[in-house]
Amino acid sequence: MREDRLRLFLAFLVVFGTSFPAFAAEGRIVPILQAIDESYKLKNDVTAQVMLTQQKPEQGTKVIEMLYYRRDSDDSFLIVMTAPENEKGNGYLRVGDNFWMYRKNTRTFQHVNRDESIGGTDANSGDFETRKLTELYAPAVDAAGKEKISEEMLGQIPVHKSEVKAKVNDVDYPKKIFWTRKDNNLLLKQESYSLSDTLMETAYFLKFTVIDGRYVAVKHLYIDEFEKGNKTVVDISNIVSKELDDSIFTKAYLENLSK
Repeated sequence: MREDRLRLFLAFLVVFGTSFPAFAAEGRIVPILQAIDESYKLKNDVTAQVMLTQQKPEQGTKVIEMLYYRRDSDDSFLIVMTAPENEKGNGYLRVGDNFWMYRKNTRTFQHVNRDESIGGTDANSGDFETRKLTELYAPAVDAAGKEKISEEMLGQIPVHKSEVKAKVNDVDYPKKIFWTRKDNNLLLKQESYSLSDTLMETAYFLKFTVIDGRYVAVKHLYIDEFEKGNKTVVDISNIVSKELDDSIFTKAYLENLSK
C-alpha cells in the first residue's frame, strides 16, 4: 500500500467542480461518474499554493508546501517546493508524456516515470493525471444485477452512495465507493478498497469555495485505514484561474523559480 495516498490528483481534479442536475438513484451510476469527470475539467489554467500536513504516530507532523501550475490543454503541470527547507527549490515538470524531476542542490534534471515520488511523499506524477472515472470504473452490481447505489444522509446532507469496480488493471484501487450530493453531485466522501475488499483509505472533501462560477474543494482529509493513525490534510489557497504563458512549462522557468 502507498502509505499516505495524498491523492494530489483529487486536490486538483476535484478542485474545479461544478453543479449538475441530480440523477435518479436507480441505474444512474454512470451519469454520476460523468458528472464527476466533467468537474475535473478546467475552464482556465490554474496557479495555486498547496499545503500538505501529514501526521504519523511514530514520526509526528510534517508540513509540505508547494507552488503549483496546471494546464490541461497539453496535460502539463509544474511544481516547485517551498517548504520544508530540505525540499525548498526542488521541482517537478510534466509536459505531455515527459516528466522531469529537478534538484536544486545539483542544478540537474532527471527524466523519471509516473511512479516517481513527489517531495518525498507517496504522491507521484500519476496522481496528477486527468484520467476519466468513466474510463477506469464501471458500476458494481449485486447478485440480481442491480447497481449498488442508494440514497443516504452524510451528516445533514442528502447524498447518493455509489459503488464502482475497476474495468482496467492500472488503477490503485479496484473498488471505490463515492458519496455525492444529491442536489449538485459534488463529491464529499470516497472510500478505496483493495482487491481483497479491505478498506485502504477514506477521503473527505471538507470545504468548498466558488471560483469562476464553479465549486472548488479547498480542504481535503485523507485517512490511511491500513496504517492506523496516518492522515493527511490538503489545503489549497491563493487560486488564480487564468491562461498561463507557454514559458512557464519549461525547464528554464522551473530552474529560475528555484533560485
